Amino acid sequence: MKYKILALLLLVVGLPAMGQEQFERKLEQVSFVPKGAWISGVSVGYSQTDQDNYQFLFLEKLTGDSYSFKLSPTVMFCFKDNLTAGGRFSYNRQRMRLNSADIVVDSDLETRLGDIYSVSHDYLGMGLFRVYTSLGRSTRFGLFNEIQLQMGGGQGKVYSGVGKEISGTYSTNFQMGIGLAPGMSMFLNNYCAIECNVGVLGFKYVYSRDVTDQIYEASLKRKSAIFNVDLFSITFGVMFYI
Repeated sequence: MKYKILALLLLVVGLPAMGQEQFERKLEQVSFVPKGAWISGVSVGYSQTDQDNYQFLFLEKLTGDSYSFKLSPTVMFCFKDNLTAGGRFSYNRQRMRLNSADIVVDSDLETRLGDIYSVSHDYLGMGLFRVYTSLGRSTRFGLFNEIQLQMGGGQGKVYSGVGKEISGTYSTNFQMGIGLAPGMSMFLNNYCAIECNVGVLGFKYVYSRDVTDQIYEASLKRKSAIFNVDLFSITFGVMFYI
């Protein structure tokens, strides 16, 4: 009876080891981004709109214009095969001018807006750390996971009215956060690649301070965390590997 119990114990202990040896995965990695490579790129965006007697939903006779401009250069260094670190700087400027607009809910409820002007600009510094993973033995297609540490701020103002009836608000903000952005990279040749990434996890803190008519002051602190796939946060870019 003792020998039977001992044999059963040996069988139970040995099965996990045999299973581990039998189903052990062998992941083969290649040098997708070799050590010593410099990675650089820049993205530029510009958009402009002009409205003249435009109508949209409950807005009628909309007249005005707006533009936005964004510049974001990136530099990274591969200190070990498939491991890179570096930084990114982002600058964003927006301006909007509304000359006139009618808000029409029904025939008895109508409000007129006009003479509204706003302009703002934001700057953001970001520390980056990336881990690349090749798809099999391919050196053309690969995945990466990017950790982002960001800090920055901005300024803006908005005012409405004309002459002595002008009322305006000046605002400043400070923001910091951390994010995780996985993505995919595809090499067009040995030195140029197209990539896209999307933020899925992050934490952000924003502090803003407003001064209205140089009299009234207000402040706002906002903390937010995300854990989802935001299709509006997908970014595309071209990176150069030297």
